[in-house]
Parts: sequence; C-alpha cells; structure tokens
Amino acid sequence: MSIDLTRASADEMARALAAGETTSVELTRAALAATELVDGAVHAYLHVDAEGALAAAAESDARRAAGTPASALDGVPIAVKDVLTTTGLPTTCGSKILEGWIPPYDATVVARLKAAGLPILGKTNMDEFAMGSSTEHSAYGPTHNPWDLERIPGGSGGGSAAAVASFQAPLALGTDTGGSIRQPGAVTGTVGVKPTYGGVSRYGLVAMANSLDQVGPVTRTVLDAALLHEIIGGHDPLDSTSVDQPLPPLVEAARQGATGDLSGLKVGVITELSGEGYQSGVLARFNESVDLLVAAGAEVVEVSCPNFVHALATYYLVMPCEASSNLAKFDAMRYGLRVLPEGVESPSAEEVMRATRDAGFGDEVKRRIILGTYALSSGYYDAYYGTAQRVRTLISQDFAAAFEQVDVLVSPTSPTTAFKLGEKLDDPLAMYLNDLATIPANLAGVPGISVPSGLAEEDGLPTGFQVLAPALADDRLYRVGAALEAALEAIWGGPLLDKAPTLEGAAR
Repeated sequence: MSIDLTRASADEMARALAAGETTSVELTRAALAATELVDGAVHAYLHVDAEGALAAAAESDARRAAGTPASALDGVPIAVKDVLTTTGLPTTCGSKILEGWIPPYDATVVARLKAAGLPILGKTNMDEFAMGSSTEHSAYGPTHNPWDLERIPGGSGGGSAAAVASFQAPLALGTDTGGSIRQPGAVTGTVGVKPTYGGVSRYGLVAMANSLDQVGPVTRTVLDAALLHEIIGGHDPLDSTSVDQPLPPLVEAARQGATGDLSGLKVGVITELSGEGYQSGVLARFNESVDLLVAAGAEVVEVSCPNFVHALATYYLVMPCEASSNLAKFDAMRYGLRVLPEGVESPSAEEVMRATRDAGFGDEVKRRIILGTYALSSGYYDAYYGTAQRVRTLISQDFAAAFEQVDVLVSPTSPTTAFKLGEKLDDPLAMYLNDLATIPANLAGVPGISVPSGLAEEDGLPTGFQVLAPALADDRLYRVGAALEAALEAIWGGPLLDKAPTLEGAAR
C-alpha cells in the first residue's frame, strides 16, 4: 500500500511500517518538513525536537528490522502538549514563569509513548497553564486555526489540535480540564477524547485543577484515538488518583463501530445542551448526526439532566480554587523565573515572589488565582467552594440517572464554530461559555469524545459531535464515534480534513 506520508492516518502509517513500505525516519522527516512549511502561519509548536525525533525514529526502524516492534504504533510520530513534563525538552505550560525550564523526569504518558516507540516531534502551544478556550492566552503568542488563520483553534490545547489538523503530526496528546481536548477538536475538525478520570495517569501533568484534569488523545480518526488511548492508558502507581482496573477493549470497539451497526444501543440527547445559545449550523449538523445514529440501528430518546444548567458556574468556582492552590508553588524560590523588584536594595522573599508572579503570570492566570483565593478565603469557603462541590454531586447524580436509561449521551461539542482571534479576549464570560457542553463530564469524571460532524453553512467551519459514556465505559465512545465517522465519511467521500484549505506557502 502506498500512503501519503503526512496525510495518512496513524493506523495506515503503522500498517505501512509493518509491511516495510516506509520507515519511521521517512514519516518523521515528512512531519518535520510539514512543520517547516506551515507552522510559521499556524504556530502549533512551542518547541520542535527534530534531532531527538529522528534519533527515536532510527531506533524504531532498527526494532522493525529486527522483528521486535515495541507496539502497533512503533515509529509513528507524535506531538505533546507543553503541560506534560519531558526529560531534556522545555516544559513551559505556555507561561513566561517557566520559560526555559527543562524537567528532570518524564510524565508517565510520555514515558509510555517512548516505551511504545513513538518519536516525539515537539511540544505544542497552549493557553497559559491550560487556562483558556482559544490558545490566545499563551505567553508565546496565539495558535491559528488551519481552516482559517484569522480564527482560534480552540483551547487550551489548540496547539495539539492545530498540529494534527494541519498535518504536522498524525497524533498528539492534549489535556482536558473543562473541554480542552474536545472543544479544540470540534473547531479544527479533529477527534478529541477525554478518558474516564483516573483512566490515564496524571503523573507529570503540571496540574491546573487536580480533580478535573485528564490527559487524552488528539487524532484525525476515531481508530487512531483508540490505538493511542490503549498505549497511554492503564493504572499508574505514581498517580494516587489512577484507577486500578484494566482498560476496556477500545480498539476492538472502534473497529466494531466502523461496521456501522449500532443495533441495541440506546442514545440519549441531552435536553439542556442544545437550543438557545447554539449556532444554527452547529445544531443542524448535530441533528443530522443523530439521524445517522438512528439509521445505524440506535434508539434515540431525549434525556433531561436538570443540574447541567449550573455546571458552568460550578466549574468556574471549583477550577480556580484548585488552580490558585496549585500555582502557589511558582514562587521564584526553587525554579523558573525570578524577578527582583525595582528600587529595592535588599528585597525580601515576599517582595521577590510578588515581582516574579506579577511579571511571570498573564492576565487570565491572575484572574483565576484571585477568584480562587477569594472563594477559599475565611468566611467564603462554604458559601462558594463548598456549595459548588455540593452542586457537583448533583451533576454526577444527573449522569447516574441518565445512564440508567441510556447507554450514551450526546450533544454538540461546542455551541459555536471557531470565532475570530481577539473577538472575545476582552470578555472572559463570553469566552467561558465555549465550555458549556463539555464541562459536565469533567465535573463527574465521565469520559467523552468529540467527532467531526461537518461544516456549518454560515461560515464553512467545522462542528463537533460529543458522545459521553459512564465512567470506565470508554469503549462505548469509540463504538459510537467510529460508527458516526464511517457514516459521515461515506457522505463526504472521505475525511472532513480533506476539505480543509491548503496551507502550503502560507507565511506569517
């Protein structure tokens, strides 16, 4: 089989490698060449490690030649969000306060990528400390959506999604705290998965909100996501929140779903996650996708989750409280940026800390630290944080009640398509509304996937279809996602990304 070295799926690349039709070095060089060609316009990467990636690719080719590949994806290159620690490579979290910091250890998911033989191309751009929905809050400049360079690629993991969507990498890792894998997936026409909380190790993930953060795959196909998920998933004794249970058969579920048979599956359309506030083109593509699930044999019913209307407010109390606590460690005393206050001859540690945090953190990070610290302060803890945690329990109970009626829940992933760069920077509340449909899954710890569902007629930009499943039932995401993907690609005549504009020659 002859494959396009950059546009092929990861599964196609793996099969070509196994058949001896290409090499990992060829695939890695092709990905690096694509980055050289288009990333000046897209800015998906903060750091590209060409030398390291090619060295890992050569080692992969040697294993293939010896007949001892480390995994099915051995030799397929990947990009990693810059919030995951990587030995020998900078990890900045998109912040000036960590500029140039090189961790002394690998995150567990990074170690698993290396053990599986995937060359790491580099670290992708992100909203500072994962705080944002547009990747405009990066201290190193925004990432641009490959579909329209004047629009956002989603956030906080817009760099990973843009790298995959612009064919600079067949695979990427992202993190999802309130939708930061799924929402970028929706607006860039890629597949994004938030696994069950605890199903993928968080060790080595620079935490924003410990009870919400989750690492997951960013890919161009549902099968590719399943293949990557099986590599990074599973129990990790280094992560106290890791679930000590085997992963369900994710790849098998994706292959089963691709046959297009969803007989016996009951799908719930969430009443509270559609209608007012959703772009008409997004709703049109969503309704068409639901019809395709019915055609595949699924039974579809409406399900009400009444407490979902409080999810946004709940999240924006829980998350800043945890973030303000987590970011306290960036104090200029141990590592990272250190700024001396002007005009102070012998500054105290507190004065250095204040000057450093003022210079090192961006506006959005400061906004959330202040909000979280206020909500946790004496006299307000129960009124704000405590109340939010009680509402969070009600949202989890809504999920539990819904999953007694149906196998999966569905909704649009994002209320709108990608908005223009700068359009919402001065209106944080409008920015936060982009996570309206994705946040409930993080609050309850259940898994979710976003699958491309077509282009909105108003602007010709991608829309996303979200599937949610009960905790530890991640295989259901892949079965339903692959069935929808197969049905839509039969209509489109191929993947949605084939319709994206070419970026060759684009410069910025």
